[in-house]
Amino acid sequence: MKIPRLIAFDLDGTLAESKSPMSAEMGELLSQLLTRMPVAILSGGSWKQFQYQFLTHFPPDARLENLYLFPTNAALCFVYRSQQWHPQYDKSFSDAEKERIRKALAEALAESHFVQPERLWGEQLEDRGGEMTFSALGQEAPLAEKETYDPDKAKRTPLYEALKKRLPDYEVAMNAHTSIDITPHGIDKAYGVHRLSELTGIAIKDMCFVGDALEEGGNDAAVVRTGIPTHAVFDPKETAALIRTVLQSRI
Repeated sequence: MKIPRLIAFDLDGTLAESKSPMSAEMGELLSQLLTRMPVAILSGGSWKQFQYQFLTHFPPDARLENLYLFPTNAALCFVYRSQQWHPQYDKSFSDAEKERIRKALAEALAESHFVQPERLWGEQLEDRGGEMTFSALGQEAPLAEKETYDPDKAKRTPLYEALKKRLPDYEVAMNAHTSIDITPHGIDKAYGVHRLSELTGIAIKDMCFVGDALEEGGNDAAVVRTGIPTHAVFDPKETAALIRTVLQSRI
């Protein structure tokens, strides 16, 4: 592969299993990559999830100044300056917008004849500030349950289409397992890629985005329209292999 000047990654299914802690090995690989180039993470996860799932698994000497974090599908951006994480911007929903989304979801569930699972693990709808996320099995569902629930997205697609119809001025995307993410209009991973280019001064064509849901309707698909080179992976093991290839190359 052509070695980029910056690599942006999805989180769930790419750097770590869904809502599970990133491995120490992945933290070490990313730490090594940060000595070579800027790195960005664009994920539907909340900032709290980033802190638990991602940031606690870096070596203490990692060059975090080279790391750019975009939680809630780039509705938020955090940068590390003066040994602290600082919000670069915040595009969170207003209370009125959140209420509109809740109403649209209730109507879409009825219209699509969504079949509720027999068991839920936690609440289905999570308010992440800049993103509202519907998780069919609940926000705390075990990974093994999520992986087998809707691998071809057939169970969620009617609900996804009904939500898009009711929220044409919002961004709606499905992730690989059980969730549907809703973010403000124009705020998605494509927006994050453009802001990342502004922050770093690196042209989008000189970056690479790595993710596991780049297909149409997937929650990584938005980046494709930016023209950023992409690399699809199936799981964190493939991502780790890719990072090793980059680290072994000459830049």
